[in-house]
Amino acid sequence: MKVLLLKEPKSGDQGSDLYVEELSSYGLQATLIPVLSFQFVSLEQLFDKLSHPEKYEGLIFTSPRAVEAVTICLQISANKEAWECSLKNKWNSKPVYVVGKATASLVEDLGLSSEGETSGNAEKLADHICSKNTSYSGPLLFPCGALKREVLPKRLKETDVPLETITVYQTAQHPDIRPSLTHYFTQEGLPASIVFFSPSGVKFCLSIIQELSADKLHQIKFAAIGPTTADAMVAEGLQVSCTAQNPSPQGLAEGIRRVVQH
Repeated sequence: MKVLLLKEPKSGDQGSDLYVEELSSYGLQATLIPVLSFQFVSLEQLFDKLSHPEKYEGLIFTSPRAVEAVTICLQISANKEAWECSLKNKWNSKPVYVVGKATASLVEDLGLSSEGETSGNAEKLADHICSKNTSYSGPLLFPCGALKREVLPKRLKETDVPLETITVYQTAQHPDIRPSLTHYFTQEGLPASIVFFSPSGVKFCLSIIQELSADKLHQIKFAAIGPTTADAMVAEGLQVSCTAQNPSPQGLAEGIRRVVQH
């Protein structure tokens, strides 16, 4: 059975993508189509803030892209030297909160330890942060995307957890999305399942999928990587057949196996 994953390959290679590997272990043939493109912004300001860990009580990352922004900052040799010499250790003495294993893995690549990866979404991560009942002398630093939802900032504000946000990337529709989807439906036909990985993905390509599948749309089992994405799908009138128990290859594969093999 064929599964269409609306995300980019993790390493630029379909074969080594963990979602593709996990789904294939269940006998499901997965194909990746990137639906989003990203532009990084304000990276100098980001590193300026990272250069002053004494001003902050910790870091929050709710997407892999936000961690990638830090990684790009460290490609400048002077920045990397400062990071390795002192900044990394100073940030490691503070909590680094993350959503999801992919984000946690990238944070680990920076040399930082993290917590909260099993939260599943920003709302649950906010609950985790608030449950610690920490008294704050400074804000938590939150590098994020331009399309971030207000759930986490609102929840933290309600419990008097200070937060400083900085927008480090902007999300746009991938330029090749229509030809890529058209080619897939022409060559592979109707997939058994289509997985959305973000509300932005729903926004940018649902209408194209509806057009290409025409009167067979109801035959497709639609899946979401998490509850936020599922909410966006429902808002567009889609029936969500499964939401991953946790935002991981294993969580998604188990959910899809259940719905497509019934």
